[in-house]
Amino acid sequence: MSRKAAVTATTWLAAAVVLGPAAGSAASATGQDCYDRRTEPYTSVVDAHLHFRPFGGEAVPFRELVGYLKRTGVRHAGVFGIGQRLPVDSPCTYYLDCPGTPVLPSLKNDFVNAENVVEHKQDDVDLALSMTYPDLAEPETVMDGMRLLDKEFPGMFQWMGEVNLIKQALLPNHHEPADEEDIEDWEPFMEKLRRRGMPLTIHSDLGNDREPTRYLHLMERVLELYPHNKIIWAHMGLSKELSTMDPDAHIAILERLLDRYPNLTLDLSWRVLEDMYFSKPGVREKYAALLDAYPEQAVPGTDFVASRKKDFGVYKEELEVTSRINKALGDEAFRRIALGQNYFDLLGIKKRAPEVCEV
Repeated sequence: MSRKAAVTATTWLAAAVVLGPAAGSAASATGQDCYDRRTEPYTSVVDAHLHFRPFGGEAVPFRELVGYLKRTGVRHAGVFGIGQRLPVDSPCTYYLDCPGTPVLPSLKNDFVNAENVVEHKQDDVDLALSMTYPDLAEPETVMDGMRLLDKEFPGMFQWMGEVNLIKQALLPNHHEPADEEDIEDWEPFMEKLRRRGMPLTIHSDLGNDREPTRYLHLMERVLELYPHNKIIWAHMGLSKELSTMDPDAHIAILERLLDRYPNLTLDLSWRVLEDMYFSKPGVREKYAALLDAYPEQAVPGTDFVASRKKDFGVYKEELEVTSRINKALGDEAFRRIALGQNYFDLLGIKKRAPEVCEV
């Protein structure tokens, strides 16, 4: 489309400059005119990976957290709980502070999130509830949880995840990874997700610094068995345990899987991606080129965990840090990722992200 002079409504643009990211993003997300990347924020208007509940301890109040979204211009968010809870009598709020303490799957956070969404209805922020309770190493238990949530909150849950296939950081807290035999037994709930068109966000570490692809076979088995499910690979398989992988080798793996499995989507959440990979000289451009080549297969997110020990400043920083990759994207990838088109498509939302203004 032809570029409209700087953004057609100059008075609206002036307001966006004065009011900052929230005003600019909100106006752009309405689909009016085009999105001028020279004058409007590069931060994503979607947070597809946001934990409204912590592992333990007090959470940021629901209404306050939604306020963080409004203030930063985020207009669509996945309402993730934390599928694993610290014991209620634990003084810890973060599992890494308590090695040896069990952090096990639970439905509690999904119930709290659903109750909060019912109680605090939102008109100007779209929230997609996600089921985070499943224990992928005990697949026979998953259907019972789905039936219970469906009974108590009919039609409200639109997503599943983040669920753990293998998360090395949780191993000291009695996390049991799923194996290939477990994955084969996922069929009942995967079939239900397929019928509903529900995306599934899976945390599956690619490997670690000693063995960079140690666990790759697990995600490959999931994709092989369930190619028609909408599967989102959290953090592109990266983690603090895998901080030194050759970016070219990582990108080659992602290209192979994205080519073979068009329903695979990369999750760009967690500042570890920026801090350990994208920020290194020459590396950001390589990952941006990957996303430009597969613009329909990635979604943004912060991976913010809403512990009361955190505040608006932490959320704002994590949104900014995880959005830096957006600056290096071409216009099509920027529109589909940062402006939310891929997120809308995953959820079947009949909404169009604005086109990017031609320069």
